[in-house]
Amino acid sequence: MRIRALTLRILRQFIHDKRTMALMFAAPLLVLSLMSLVFGSDAYKPNIGVSGQAAVLSEALAKHDAQVVKYNSEEDGALALKNGEIDALISIDGGAPKIILEGSNPAANRAVMLALEQASGDQRISGQAQAQGNQAQSQASPQPQISYLYGSADMKTIDRFGPIMIGVFVFFFVFLIAGVSFLRERTTGTLERLLATPLKRWEIVIGYVCGFGIFTVFQALLISWFSIQVLGIMMAGSFGYVLLITLLLSMTALTLGTLLSAFAGNELQMIQFIPLVIVPQIFLSGLFPMDTLPLWLQRIGYATPLYYGAQAMMNVMIRGKGWNSIENDVYVLITFSLLFMILNVLALRKHRKM
Repeated sequence: MRIRALTLRILRQFIHDKRTMALMFAAPLLVLSLMSLVFGSDAYKPNIGVSGQAAVLSEALAKHDAQVVKYNSEEDGALALKNGEIDALISIDGGAPKIILEGSNPAANRAVMLALEQASGDQRISGQAQAQGNQAQSQASPQPQISYLYGSADMKTIDRFGPIMIGVFVFFFVFLIAGVSFLRERTTGTLERLLATPLKRWEIVIGYVCGFGIFTVFQALLISWFSIQVLGIMMAGSFGYVLLITLLLSMTALTLGTLLSAFAGNELQMIQFIPLVIVPQIFLSGLFPMDTLPLWLQRIGYATPLYYGAQAMMNVMIRGKGWNSIENDVYVLITFSLLFMILNVLALRKHRKM
């Protein structure tokens, strides 16, 4: 009888907690749907640039699902490759194919080489049919010259995913710790006592951000240093830029965590925000090729702070780029932080009118 009474109490508690009920049933469906879209998307179609005599490969490459862009000169193609518009540039140098891979994405590299191998096979078959026994065709074809703009053939998977995962771990732990800590300040009455003082809402928000922010500085420094120096993840750019990006990601996660904690009644509800706020950002951060996702899902990814942090980290750590390549990402992360801080100030209105 007592067990029955306890069971009924727990059931009533769950039933009356509408948010927990919704997240319990809706969150798994949301995450599974997102996984289905990400992992069930079409195979990656490489963007390949061709210049000069290599244009003869265009039709054969297009047959094997490659998107081909023709350039009037090799210099134009090299500029497009550097800007990330194509995954590889093919030209002819002394009769041998010259292939320059962008190199920062091993999956794109493999897709390019597969398409090129299939296209070259088609060309050889066609050439042999037309030659009809010409001895020139019996000679071995010149071996292609393969080089990498970024990275190398020895680039490991961790080198590709490492910069993104650094941002993910920084964002996740700061979001969780900041949200739960700020929630505890509210549930223990500390926040209410502060609101009873002459302090303005914006002063309280900035004070909490600065207080938590000091610890995020050390966390960002530790994670970045450990990943690069101990784990040996590729580092082609400036460590200072890596530290700047991780700090901005920490600040964004901090302000977002404190904002959402205003809408949570306890630690469990705060943790329930993870599958709704963190998991989608991980999937849409660039961990998987965005080009293969539906357009509407890509647009959601472009509205998340973790996407811009991940792109900036890859530009610095893998491609070795500088300020000109990451400044837009930096400004977007600063904008997110300021926006969440303003929303934090407005969220405190529910606790005190000033």
